[in-house]
Amino acid sequence: MHAAALLQSWIAHLRDERRFAANSVEAYERDVAAFLGFLQSHLGGEPSGGDLAQLEPRDLRAYLAHRRQGPDALADRSISRALAAIRGFYRYLERRHGVKNARLALVRGPKLKRPLPRPVSEGAARDLITQAEESASQEWVGARDAALITLLYAAGLRISEALALTGADRPLPEMLRVLGKGGKERIVPLLRAAHDAVERYAELCPYALTEDAPLFRAVRGGALSPRMAQDLMQRLRGRLGLPSSATPHALRHAFATHLLANGGDLRAIQDLLGHESLSTTQAYASVEAKKILQLYQRAHPRA
Repeated sequence: MHAAALLQSWIAHLRDERRFAANSVEAYERDVAAFLGFLQSHLGGEPSGGDLAQLEPRDLRAYLAHRRQGPDALADRSISRALAAIRGFYRYLERRHGVKNARLALVRGPKLKRPLPRPVSEGAARDLITQAEESASQEWVGARDAALITLLYAAGLRISEALALTGADRPLPEMLRVLGKGGKERIVPLLRAAHDAVERYAELCPYALTEDAPLFRAVRGGALSPRMAQDLMQRLRGRLGLPSSATPHALRHAFATHLLANGGDLRAIQDLLGHESLSTTQAYASVEAKKILQLYQRAHPRA
């Protein structure tokens, strides 16, 4: 079977069986398609499953070196992502098609330093909610924007998770069931403020929020998109003088960091965020430790 057909089989598996988010599926397909395109030139013809099984580590290293060159050269983090996609593709090939190549496990990606999360402050989170409501051109739009930001900050949702809510989720319950990455489900407690903000928006929204329709609506009635939410945060941070790191995801970071700062348990925060690994959640402890050190250095008389 041609490698291109195997790729499409894998993508269908990720999309239909594993239920990966659309953005993740597109990224995996893009990375592996680029690898197969390189192999076509590298091997002198369209690669087959047999060719994939016979590749040597030097072939994969040649591809990674190729991606570091030219005007579209990839940074270390993108190289690591591409390598992870290729390895995921090979795991699928071995399980479903019997295509094995253990030699490629010898190829190591660049060593990455995990960047620390960059949350907004408690004051900035309040200001974003207030500014969202006050700066909108229509009252219902302001209520929508304030409800969305409140929900992201109060429940630590990813923007895709918040925008996946439908009219069937109203009124939001005290314990919200969220479908996260990879179709993994988690339960998140919801503050009354978030519930009330969403209900106020729903009462003002000029569109019928039916059970099968998206909860958050664009001005023309379609679904509010992640790009629109990012544009909203860009406008708000410009008005408030916040840094470019003040994105929708920074509100999720703020949720975790502020819980930890106020005595939240790291394991509980891991569950609330839906992290598979505790090491991912521990990054928030590093943020808090860094903040304490900065306060100490500013305040201690001998610092």
